[in-house]
Amino acid sequence: MIIGLALIVLGALAVVAAVFTADGTNVELLGVDVTALGLYLAGLGSGLAILWGFGLTKWGTKRSLRQRRENKQLNELSEKLDERDAERRSDDDTSNDRSY
Repeated sequence: MIIGLALIVLGALAVVAAVFTADGTNVELLGVDVTALGLYLAGLGSGLAILWGFGLTKWGTKRSLRQRRENKQLNELSEKLDERDAERRSDDDTSNDRSY
């Protein structure tokens, strides 16, 4: 999930850098002269990084929510099992006391 957020930020920074460093006649990206093809590829890479970042973030979020749900269910089942064991022990103790 952190990698996804980092990709989103890096892609967005590249897009912002391309927008604010380009003027009408000269195309520069972070101080380096870039051809039209280079600018296109930088934009394409930035867009792909943003999309991939969103995908990784979505996958990580779903995974963590599923794990939380499973842990909650396991904790509930464990509590029920502990209650049943305590009831059985108390029933066994009372039945042992009656047999004497």
